[in-house]
Amino acid sequence: MAALTVSPRTAEPRTPSTGPRTRGRGGRRIRDNLTAHGFLLGAVVCFALFSWYPMVREFVMTFQRTRRGRTTWVGWHNFIQVSHDPAFWQAWRNTVEFTLLALVFGFALPFGVAIVLNEIRHARAYLRILVYLPVMLPPVASVLLFKYFFNPDSGLFNAVLRVLHLPTSQWLNSAATAMPSVVIAATWMNMGSAVLIYLASLQNIPGELYEAAELDGARLLRRVWHVTIPQTRLILSLMLLLQIVATMQVFTETFLLTGGDGPKGSTTTVVYLIYNYAFNFNNYGGAAALSVVMLLVLTGFSALYVRLSREGG
Repeated sequence: MAALTVSPRTAEPRTPSTGPRTRGRGGRRIRDNLTAHGFLLGAVVCFALFSWYPMVREFVMTFQRTRRGRTTWVGWHNFIQVSHDPAFWQAWRNTVEFTLLALVFGFALPFGVAIVLNEIRHARAYLRILVYLPVMLPPVASVLLFKYFFNPDSGLFNAVLRVLHLPTSQWLNSAATAMPSVVIAATWMNMGSAVLIYLASLQNIPGELYEAAELDGARLLRRVWHVTIPQTRLILSLMLLLQIVATMQVFTETFLLTGGDGPKGSTTTVVYLIYNYAFNFNNYGGAAALSVVMLLVLTGFSALYVRLSREGG
């Protein structure tokens, strides 16, 4: 009987070689990573040059004084100097006043407008464009338009008051009404963005909740209080924080409407005082110190908000 022989090729099958393919995939992965890191490096360089370096330089300038091209270290002198400036405390009072008035009008009013637009069934898109239109206008053009409206002699607002046989106002020329006038202009200019954000949040609320509330006999105000506000609590809290941070940095409106100071310094804000220290007084150390103080105040408020929101959640 003949012996059965097995071919070596049959006994030990060869595994196909994957070396070149593996090396090709590895090289392509390395090239992709290098490309991605190249784009990332460009963004990091831009942030470092135009964001991080100015911030570090500002902190350094708070402890320096520059006169006639010579820079000296003065320690805490800049902070002491600005804290003893009477305009410092007046600027903070005006900034807090503007922030509180802006929260009353600029925070509550857009939410109410968004609720009304959400209830309207016809011409909704056109009304949204109409509400957002002031945001698309250049800020300078909007401010100058309101400056004409606030004119005591030929302005639109006093003309309307005369037609209604109501007493007219000095608006920007009076220390009592200058800041509320600025708030009115700022609210009209910036309301559109907040309205669209609130509308997007309202449309995510399940309709079943409103249907259940209607079956229980709840009217519009009760539906808003028991359904709308609880369902949009997160976005309301976020917008409140953003509103406070933005309004405490107001500059354009007060600078163009009242020249920055206003009657008896009634519209001098912290940011305008920083502008004065830097460009009118040539005191860059004082301006940097004021900027750091505002940064610390806003950072402290933000940290407090985050802590309270975590405890509440």
